[in-house]
Amino acid sequence: MDYGIGIPSYIEAWREVQAAEEAGFTHAWFYDSQLIYSDVYATMALAAEHTSKIKLGTLVSIPSNRIAPVTASAIATINKLAPGRVILAMGTGYTGRNTMGLPAITIDQLREYTQQVQGLLRGEDVLFKEGDKERWVRLIHGDQEEFINIKDPISVYLAANGPRGQQVVGEIADGWVTTLRVRRSLEPEIATISDAAGRAGRSTEKPYTVALTFGCVLREGETMGSQRVMDRVGPSIVPGLHAQWEAGFGPGANLGMRPDAEMADAFNTYIQEYARENGTPSDRLYLDAHRGHMVFLKPEEEQFVTQEAIAGTLTGHGPEIIEKLEAMEANGVDSVAISVTDAQGARDLIQDFGHEVIKKLA
Repeated sequence: MDYGIGIPSYIEAWREVQAAEEAGFTHAWFYDSQLIYSDVYATMALAAEHTSKIKLGTLVSIPSNRIAPVTASAIATINKLAPGRVILAMGTGYTGRNTMGLPAITIDQLREYTQQVQGLLRGEDVLFKEGDKERWVRLIHGDQEEFINIKDPISVYLAANGPRGQQVVGEIADGWVTTLRVRRSLEPEIATISDAAGRAGRSTEKPYTVALTFGCVLREGETMGSQRVMDRVGPSIVPGLHAQWEAGFGPGANLGMRPDAEMADAFNTYIQEYARENGTPSDRLYLDAHRGHMVFLKPEEEQFVTQEAIAGTLTGHGPEIIEKLEAMEANGVDSVAISVTDAQGARDLIQDFGHEVIKKLA
């Protein structure tokens, strides 16, 4: 199995990515969320400049946030700095959309955008649409090596948890990104992807599968309830609750989930009070709901992070995590992207996971 670290895109993340490379991590994944983090491509550029082996990918870029020619040029620029080490993973959008009060884009929009970017990265002319206008575009100086690199292939992965998205993975993508699966087989989803690939005349072999997860390696004397564990894992758990709130109360509610009414109501009560204390207008509650998203816990938000939820993550002592990883690999996962929330969390994971998992499995 390959081991990746999921990095919040802070501009000096290159220091942790460099350390991750030295510790044996194979991938560094950078979150693309324009209202939360530093710019993803600026962050990746620095990481590319300071590393030599580790693969660098977006996780995930959202089509609506940049037109296709801009994304193609940006990722090809990173490929100039890190030839053959670059992955562009894209999805319909959660954080990068909901923080603006907007729903995810459609699967059809994701397919069209992905095909445009892929065509540009192959050096092809691509039909680009803006309103009622259609124009042919290309990376005009793709053969001028001082600008970008489209000579070394750039893999394009798609994030998809539902069957329609998985069909698009089979039709056009080089790899698949999904969310944490520890005990459940991915066989049904892989079958959906393979069937779609076959219908599209592509290889039906299992796609390279990345599982986005999070967790913490317990140190001596620590338990699931230790404060350091809460600090490392809690901010990655509550975005699921933020999504529940969006599904029940927010303007970006089209993530395909049925809200847990009790959870959504409890969080709505909390966020209403939080907004009153901070003077947030009622039409901007989603801004407060997503404050701290994947970065920190808001005051009293810790109440929503249960021991059961922490136990369901990649949290435990080294042997327990190894056992979970082996189960995930048996179920079809090729690579894990373990999310961290800040620089200290990254350093903890690199040190502990590198020593207790990567070295032990090597």
